[in-house]
Amino acid sequence: MRRSLLTVVAAVVAGLGTLAAPVAAQPAVARAVVRSEPVYSYANAVRETVWVDTGLTSPTGARVRVAADIVRPSEATGPVPVIMDASPYYTSLGRGNESQQKTYDSQGKPVQFPLFYDNYFVPRGYATVLVDLSGTARSTGCVDVGGPSEVTSAKAVVDWLNGRATGYTSVTGSTTASAAWSTGAVGMIGKSWDGTIANGVAATGVDGLKTIVPIGAINSWYDYYRAHGATFLNGSPSSLAGRVENAGGAAACGAVKSALDNGSLSSGDRTAMWRERDYLPSAANVKASVFVVHGVNDLNVKTINLGQWLTALPSTVERKVWLTQAGHVDPFDFRRAVWVDTLHRWFDHYLLGIDNGIEDEPRSTVEQRPDGWRDDPSWPVARTPTTLRLRPGGTAGVGTLGTAAPPAGTTASFTDNRTSEYTWIANPTSTSSARVVYRTAALANDVRISGTPTITLTATSTSTAARLTAILVDYGPATIRDYRGGGEGIQTLGTRSCWGESAPGDSACFLDTATATTSVTRNIVSRGWADLGHYASLDSRRTLTPGTPYTITFSLAGTDQVIRAGHRLAVVIGSTDSVFIGSAGNYPKLTLDLSKASLRVPLVGSL
Repeated sequence: MRRSLLTVVAAVVAGLGTLAAPVAAQPAVARAVVRSEPVYSYANAVRETVWVDTGLTSPTGARVRVAADIVRPSEATGPVPVIMDASPYYTSLGRGNESQQKTYDSQGKPVQFPLFYDNYFVPRGYATVLVDLSGTARSTGCVDVGGPSEVTSAKAVVDWLNGRATGYTSVTGSTTASAAWSTGAVGMIGKSWDGTIANGVAATGVDGLKTIVPIGAINSWYDYYRAHGATFLNGSPSSLAGRVENAGGAAACGAVKSALDNGSLSSGDRTAMWRERDYLPSAANVKASVFVVHGVNDLNVKTINLGQWLTALPSTVERKVWLTQAGHVDPFDFRRAVWVDTLHRWFDHYLLGIDNGIEDEPRSTVEQRPDGWRDDPSWPVARTPTTLRLRPGGTAGVGTLGTAAPPAGTTASFTDNRTSEYTWIANPTSTSSARVVYRTAALANDVRISGTPTITLTATSTSTAARLTAILVDYGPATIRDYRGGGEGIQTLGTRSCWGESAPGDSACFLDTATATTSVTRNIVSRGWADLGHYASLDSRRTLTPGTPYTITFSLAGTDQVIRAGHRLAVVIGSTDSVFIGSAGNYPKLTLDLSKASLRVPLVGSL
């Protein structure tokens, strides 16, 4: 006989034995451990595709329909909640560490659902819905790279699951499909672009979206392609659209891609195109709970996206944060067993309404060393930044970092020779024409950076345009995750482990992973870049007057790092960081007024 859907296990309170209570006091009441159990057959699950009308019109004049592939328990006697991943990647780059793609049988019925969500959660009483974003795979319409079309296409599926939109059994037919099997409670999850769309849909405030789990996700596409006016070397929105669009989109959506190009100016200006792909101004609409996962060493979707999203969310939004030392990596591949258990309890609580206490657990879990995790009540831990100043030393371009201000009129100079940050941080006690460096004394105690640093610089350029780069460096021996390696902090093994139930064509067994580490004597813990011409506004680049000082403030990437006792914390400042940003088109010399420079670092502990 199958077990009931919910298994109740009595909690053990304060160890074994009888709980002694003070006289006249009420005995403590423990919360039972409750979770959904695998009582439904995955092999017998219903597999179907519904095309949802988004309300949008494609360039061909037809209504845009997006394909939602569904797998749900056939034995359920009532409606079930939904775990939804809306992605552009299902028939292009694939999903997960093994780049899995959707597959279909000869009648077009879905067979393989990438990732483990279906294998694990369908037997536990959930439906899994994988949505092809507009213009990709089996959906119609255009790819607009995080824009209104994609957000609307995913939101429309949430609406359909709640009876507010129309679904069809085919991409062009008139036979409608009902979502009567759905409770209307939806949790969106996904890594990278997928998680980005979850952020965008949540920012619409759509009813029925109960929780989102964005993993390494964007909340402002401007900050993915630009850094305070400086241009990242990661391509363009239109080229990204071209990588994922289907044949119909490639044929009909040229005007959409042209609009992307016209809006992504080489000047680095924040145009209307970027603003409509910025979910931060609408974050006040978010009602869903938010479980954010990000790598503090993610050099793809940089952690500027982490701090500003959490700051923008209403204080009433229940939230949880996991931060890893890895790069752009899914938690299924850096902390698999704990992740599956935590995600299980998270969805049980927010989608099934199970009172399992996860909302009362620490809101922040941070990896402070490879596989060494720390819980805190919230994130960021540091609430008030410490202001640090840059003082010159006895060697040109080399000085100290601390709370004492430098003498008035003190300056330091460097020239843009378009070298990399990894070259700049070598030999920190020596002069370099390409950068300046300021270090603390060796720390007497561990110090933790937790939050988003900012820097203010007053710089004079010899040219009409210039870039600035500021990086925080931990100088000292350490073993860290090898986030610059091919696995970005993990290595893929030849063994497999199974998470849920398999069916023909859809295995629940995935390649195992292990932590990949490396030994270093210096490590960059946060980075920030800017175009000096955007000193006054991101909306319009100003032409610099050579010899005139300009003051600019910009953010570095949010981070959480422990600088160990005996190590030194440093800020290194240069111009064009050739690893990440393009140059301003020349080789200016920049002079900093150190008396007006300040670095605000969210510290726990004192230097």
